[in-house]
Amino acid sequence: MLLTALSRGLRWLLRWLRHLLGSVGIWVIGLVLLFEEWGWEYLARALAWIGQLPGLRWIEGRIRTLPPYAALGLFVVPILTLLPLKLLALYWLGEGHTLLGISVIIAAKLGGTAITARLFMLTQPTLMRLAWFARWFGRWMIFKDKVLTRVKGSRAWQQWARFKARVKRLFRSLRP
Repeated sequence: MLLTALSRGLRWLLRWLRHLLGSVGIWVIGLVLLFEEWGWEYLARALAWIGQLPGLRWIEGRIRTLPPYAALGLFVVPILTLLPLKLLALYWLGEGHTLLGISVIIAAKLGGTAITARLFMLTQPTLMRLAWFARWFGRWMIFKDKVLTRVKGSRAWQQWARFKARVKRLFRSLRP
């Protein structure tokens, strides 16, 4: 009898923990995806503007004409160029230069997101010619949409949206 009660209690506790971790995990993934989505759009637009400068226009043209696997390999460039910066930031953090280290990590994240977003926008048509890439990209988009729908449908997100709308209205009313 006692063993059965303990077994039921343990099962309930495990279900509760799984639910809690699932909820927290979805929020963590959702917040990362929301940042990437926000950063992806605005940062890529900023880089597109920079890419229109006369000396740089030809680079984007060349990137668009790359074959599929060369286009895929191009994504290694931001990783390799930002890795030394991130290691330097970790060194500075270890040496007690916290603000400098965190600033470099944030700048590297923003720069990496901007470069990756722009590269993807330039190479997506080419990459979609790879059947396995197109299949996994489709699966990724379905997963991402489900997570974002769940996060944006939550009560916390709705409250945040209402708060943000109120703050916008307040600032508009304060403008001359």
